[in-house]
Amino acid sequence: MPELPEVETVCRTLNDLIVGKTIAKVTVKLPRIIQHPDDPDVFSAMLEGRSFRAVERRGKFIRLIMDNLVLVSHLRMEGRYGVYHKDEPTELHTHVIFHFTDDTELRYKDVRQFGTMHLFAPGEEWTSRPLNKLGIEPLDEHFTLDAFKRALGSRSAPIKPVLLNQELVVGLGNIYVDEALHTAGIHPERPTNSLKPKELERLHHAIVGTLTAAVEAGGSSIKSYVNGQGEMGMFQMSLKAYGMTGQPCRTCGSLIEKSVVRGRGTHICPRCQKIK
Repeated sequence: MPELPEVETVCRTLNDLIVGKTIAKVTVKLPRIIQHPDDPDVFSAMLEGRSFRAVERRGKFIRLIMDNLVLVSHLRMEGRYGVYHKDEPTELHTHVIFHFTDDTELRYKDVRQFGTMHLFAPGEEWTSRPLNKLGIEPLDEHFTLDAFKRALGSRSAPIKPVLLNQELVVGLGNIYVDEALHTAGIHPERPTNSLKPKELERLHHAIVGTLTAAVEAGGSSIKSYVNGQGEMGMFQMSLKAYGMTGQPCRTCGSLIEKSVVRGRGTHICPRCQKIK
């Protein structure tokens, strides 16, 4: 699933590709992707004649801002957007097509068919599902160490699933939680309330640093991720833990191990991330 850096990259790319374009019509080939309104014909009719004004991110969600409407899109496992000329062949698993007046198209492709789209009046998206219960943004100026501590609270659950909870801190998924915990030298099964102040400070710093570096690299092209121009991200070249099973730790040389924590594949260095 695309995480914060990948979604941020898609938003930045779409800002370059579709802002200013006007929708002539919308074709919905898989109705269940359209969650609100629940009628795809109404969804399409509402969008005709609208122009894109900006593309922004909230957590792992994409906010496509138009004239008096906001489209909230979640890519889920393998959703992706691409801009094409109308005469280019349409790939399999293309489920929603925004036809523009300049003969180009924004196409949404989703092999796994888990993606969602919600259409709202401006401002309504913040008080409605799926955005109304999201936690703090880790790349926002308000993501201070104190705010991070407040979000974690006194939870006794292992730190990894706590970091994956989008109602506490948004945008983190399996890749970047593994990377941040490795950088901070914290075992993913440590009870959250057992972390000492210095460890929390290291983890906060690691989250911000890891995500910032990943955004600058265009995300990690794990599985099928590409940006809105079909280009791969490059942060996977810098991964230190995730997907590195059996490879030497870049810090100490011990071999990276893989286990399962609360149902999620998890990568650690047994020396740098001892469970205390």
